[in-house]
Amino acid sequence: MSFATTDLCDDNANLLEDGRLNVLPPVFKHYGQRVRFSGRVVTLKVHEDNAMVRAMLETPGDGNVLVVDGGGSLRRALVGGQLGLLAQDNGWSGIIVDGCIRDTEEINACDIGVRALAAHPQKSSKKGVGERNVRVQIAGVPVNPGDWVYADADGVLIAQQKLA
Repeated sequence: MSFATTDLCDDNANLLEDGRLNVLPPVFKHYGQRVRFSGRVVTLKVHEDNAMVRAMLETPGDGNVLVVDGGGSLRRALVGGQLGLLAQDNGWSGIIVDGCIRDTEEINACDIGVRALAAHPQKSSKKGVGERNVRVQIAGVPVNPGDWVYADADGVLIAQQKLA
């Protein structure tokens, strides 16, 4: 996988102008061994509950990126070390969490890319409440199932189509 988000922005200025390509605000911290990752989007919308996150990461990832709309909550972690390992072992390319993660040393040992707002030691609830494969808002940017994520050290892009 060879791309740079800077080049993708430069080469696709028309998509940036018409909203088919968006840049997430620079509020996400990098975790995991993959600084650069990309893939098709699978979405979840949850609030301080990660039962659906676990259920999704237990399925084959096929190189996709799980985008979790946690509402920007900084009160509980939605992904921890066990889920990072599940994502790695099941072939997910990355996880973007509009919320917190925990077990950062364990996640940093995983061959996966993770972006989250922060680390938080408290675990989430496990009631299984949330929505899957729906349009979400991540830091104010709309993200749809089937969109594409491109992430590297310079930022995270959300594209409505695969970029060349």
